[in-house]
Amino acid sequence: MNAHWNGNTGSPLSRREWLKQSAGGFAALALAGLLADEARAEGIDPRNPLVPRPPHFPARAKRVIFLFMHGGPSQVDTFDYKPILQRDHGKPLPFAKPRVVSSETGNLLASPFRFRQYGESGTHVSELFPHLAQHVDDLCVINGMHGSNSRHGGALLELHTGSDTFVRPSMGSWITYGLGTENQNLPGYITICPNLSHGGVNNWSSAFLPAVYQGTPLGSTGIASDQAKIPFIANTSTSRAMQRIGLDLVQEMNRDHLALAEADQALEGRIASYELAFRMQAAAPEVQDIAGESAETLRLYGLDQDPTRDFGRQCLMARRFSERGVRFVQVSHSYKWDQHGNLKKDIARNALEIDRPIAGLLRDLKARGLLDDTLVLWGGEFGRTPTSQGDDGRDHNPHGYTMWLAGGGSKAGIVHGRTDDYGYYAIDNKVHVHDLHATILHLLGLDHTKLTYRHAGRDFRLTDVHGEIVKELIA
Repeated sequence: MNAHWNGNTGSPLSRREWLKQSAGGFAALALAGLLADEARAEGIDPRNPLVPRPPHFPARAKRVIFLFMHGGPSQVDTFDYKPILQRDHGKPLPFAKPRVVSSETGNLLASPFRFRQYGESGTHVSELFPHLAQHVDDLCVINGMHGSNSRHGGALLELHTGSDTFVRPSMGSWITYGLGTENQNLPGYITICPNLSHGGVNNWSSAFLPAVYQGTPLGSTGIASDQAKIPFIANTSTSRAMQRIGLDLVQEMNRDHLALAEADQALEGRIASYELAFRMQAAAPEVQDIAGESAETLRLYGLDQDPTRDFGRQCLMARRFSERGVRFVQVSHSYKWDQHGNLKKDIARNALEIDRPIAGLLRDLKARGLLDDTLVLWGGEFGRTPTSQGDDGRDHNPHGYTMWLAGGGSKAGIVHGRTDDYGYYAIDNKVHVHDLHATILHLLGLDHTKLTYRHAGRDFRLTDVHGEIVKELIA
């Protein structure tokens, strides 16, 4: 009889001990096979979890570009015109303020900016956005948004993950998990110049979803967008053939280890990320190289002027990644919209930086035939109060604010929902963040009640136990 040796002690194993250890190994292999079968049953290839997957039903949108305005843009200074607020400037608010507020505010503060009606839709837009106003008939303006949290951290997490209290997968992770991505040489989810505060990485984390679905950050706040590169993407010392040989050896060991583990999402994610990183070496530099873009396109996005150059490049990169099949791209105008004071000057600066680039993005997407199946989302974590802080500021307001959609099957040229006469509370056709998430998933062909993942003994989803599809937003 052949002896079986204990690798820890160097002594021979008895037949019983050998069978016991072998049985454990066979059980682990069986479990790994069951997990792989379960993934395949969900339409996910465990060897390539980013492969495109069919939606639950025919989709109107294939991809998302999220233009995130960190800090909370003031609705009453941008897209929610309130003539009675202008009339009653300086008077007390004639009804009760919320029970929970970020800080104390005073009397009503009129907008320092004029509004006009634009387009065939006659939508009111502030003078802050002369370029974007020319595209108002492509916009689906939601003036009845409301959320659950008046603090930046909680509100950011609610907008990005659906929960303001627990760590949950981000919207981009859920979408990539549900649909995969159309380009296997690039991440399915990219976030450009994200902020590292107010929830930080949890805003683009995959949480308990497999790690391959987390967002890939390019740079961060404080890094100019032309320096926001995927790090370590080039290897000038080793040929691709030699890299492939080395990677194959590492992956063989990783897969052997995974086969013996009961389940190891971190290792599964590492295996997939190594392969993706290898493929990205050829694909990513080309996407980020804008040398081939025409001078006309660069001007369109505002890359020819200092105020618009940085955010304009972010928007141009969003188009370049999206047209190459990246499923979810976020760009962040990072933490510039928190006007507790100096409202008139700061919000004018912010609008100057984003107006031309966003208008350019919409025009470019439309010209390339991409707007029809690209859903563009604009907004921040909440809005601002119509009452003043100091002489020239507004506090946080999650009770009524504005976001807008464009393209991707959203209904163009409409304003949905209404806040009260002063712009404090959403009162008609209210849209909660959960409802927005449900509607975005619907436009992508995903049933928000069926896009689930079992974790810790229960099925989770982006909308948790909430969310209603807002049919009026759908074309």
